[in-house]
Amino acid sequence: MDFKTNLIQFTINDFKFVDKKLNLDVKEVLIDGINGKITAGKAVPKKKTAVTGIQFPILVRKISVKNSNIAYESKNQPLTFNDLNATVNQLELVENSTKNGMAVKVKDYALSTKNFVYQTKFYKMNVAALALSKNKIEVNQFAMTPLVSRAQFIRMIPVESDLYNIKVNNISAQGNWDLFSENKFINASNVTVNSANANIFRSKIPADDPKIKPLYSKMLRSIKVPMYISNLNLKNSILEYEEDTPKSSGPGKLTFSNFNMNVKNLNSAKMKGRPTNVQIKIDCMFMKSSPLSVNWGFNTADQGDHFTIAGNLDNIPATALNSFIVPYLSVSATGTIQQMLFNFKGNPKGIGGSFNIKHKDLKISILDKKSKQKKGFLSAVANVFIKTDSDKLPESVIVEGVERDPTKSFFNMFWRGVEDGLKKTLIGINIDKTKKTVEGAVNTVKDVKSSVKDVKSSVKQAKEDISKEFASPKTKTPKEEKNLKNRQEKKVYSKKYSRKKKIPKLSNFGIVL
Repeated sequence: MDFKTNLIQFTINDFKFVDKKLNLDVKEVLIDGINGKITAGKAVPKKKTAVTGIQFPILVRKISVKNSNIAYESKNQPLTFNDLNATVNQLELVENSTKNGMAVKVKDYALSTKNFVYQTKFYKMNVAALALSKNKIEVNQFAMTPLVSRAQFIRMIPVESDLYNIKVNNISAQGNWDLFSENKFINASNVTVNSANANIFRSKIPADDPKIKPLYSKMLRSIKVPMYISNLNLKNSILEYEEDTPKSSGPGKLTFSNFNMNVKNLNSAKMKGRPTNVQIKIDCMFMKSSPLSVNWGFNTADQGDHFTIAGNLDNIPATALNSFIVPYLSVSATGTIQQMLFNFKGNPKGIGGSFNIKHKDLKISILDKKSKQKKGFLSAVANVFIKTDSDKLPESVIVEGVERDPTKSFFNMFWRGVEDGLKKTLIGINIDKTKKTVEGAVNTVKDVKSSVKDVKSSVKQAKEDISKEFASPKTKTPKEEKNLKNRQEKKVYSKKYSRKKKIPKLSNFGIVL
C-alpha cells in the first residue's frame, strides 16, 4: 500500500474484552480524501484455522469513503477509482471455518465514481460515471477500447480470437443482488443497454483454436452464482462483425443496425422457483437495408442443450449475400432475395429444419474454387437451370445432416444450416446436382469436340494417303515394262509419219471414182 488520507475517524459504540475475546461494535468509520495505490501481493495458500481472540460478530454499522482517488493493481491490471464516494451499511464479520475463520455480510451499500478505468493486456475500459447500489446500477459512457492495433493483436495471439471495440451510451439495471457475502446472487427485474456500438474483428491468419466451444445454454449454466434477469433489453444499437482471411484484400464486414433485442428469463439455472427457458427476440436492419427478425430459444436446465432458432430476412439484394456464398459455395449472385425464411432446431451435434427464399431476377456465377474467377461457360449453362423468379409461395427445402464442428461457435453452426438451405434453394434445385449436370454438359461438349477433332485428323490422313498414292510410282513387272516400251515406240512412230507431204486428190486430175 502507498497512499495518504486527509482523515480517518472512528465512532465506537462498544469496545471491550469478554473472556479474553475482543467484542467490537463500531458506529461509524469515516475516511476522507484517500489518494494513492494498492498493489496486490502474490497469493500464498494458507491453512484454514479458527480465529481466536475475537468474539463474533464484529459489527460496523456504517463506513463512509469520500472524495478519494485510489488505484488497485493486480497482475499488471490496474483498477482506478476517481472521485470515489462510497457508503456501506451494517457490515458484519461473522465466524466461518471454511473461509479462513471469517466471512463478510453487508446489508446495504452505495458507490459512485467518475472516470472509472480498468486496464487489461489488450483493452482499456473506462466509464464516465458509475453509480452502484444493492438495488440499482447506472453506467454512463462505457467504452472498451483496444490498446493494440489489429496487426499487433494478430501477432500477439497464439490462436484465433476476437478483438472488440465497444461503446455504450448507457447501461441501467434494477432489482436486488448480493456481491459481497458468501451467498452471492443476482436477481434483476430489468437490465437495459441503450445505444451500443460494437465492432468485433477476427482474423483467420492465426491457427484455429482447438478448444471445444459450449453452446450458450451450457455457458450460462456454468455461472457459479444464482442469476436471473427477467428482462434484458438492448436498444438502438449497431453490431459489426469483420473477418479477415489470408487471401482477402481486406476484411469482409457484416452490419446489423437499428439493433433491438429482448431476452426473457436470462438465467444460470441455479435460482429456485425461477423459469429456465430463455426466449430471445431480435429485430434489426441487415446491411443497413434489409429488415431481419429472429426468435431464438433454449433451456439452461436442459443438459442436452437443445435450441430453436427461426426468422425471416426481407428485400435483400442478392449481391449482399456474396460475402457469405462466394467463400463457402464458390457462387456469386445478382438479383433480389425478396424474403428468406428459416426455422431450425439443433443441439451440440448439429442443426436442421426448413428453409426457403422468395426471389426475383436471380442470376448466379459459378466461380473457380481457388481463384474465385468466374467460369463463363459453366455459369452460362448453370443459368439455364435457374428459376429466375420464385413462385408466390416458394417450396421449403429440408436442411438436414448438418453436423457441428465442436471447436466452432454457435453462429458457425447456424451459418452452415443457412448455407445448406441456400445450396438447395438458390437456383430452384440442388446446386450440387446442377453443378454435376452442367459439368456433364461440358464434358459432353468436350467429347463432341474430341470426336470432331478425330474426324478432322482422319480426313487429313486420308488426303495425305491419296497424295502419296498418286505421287509415288508403282513397281512394274518385266512384261508390263516391255508393253509400255512398245506403246511408247508406236506413239513415236505414229507421230513421225503423220508429218509426210499431202497426196493430191484424184479429182484434181479429172478422175472421178
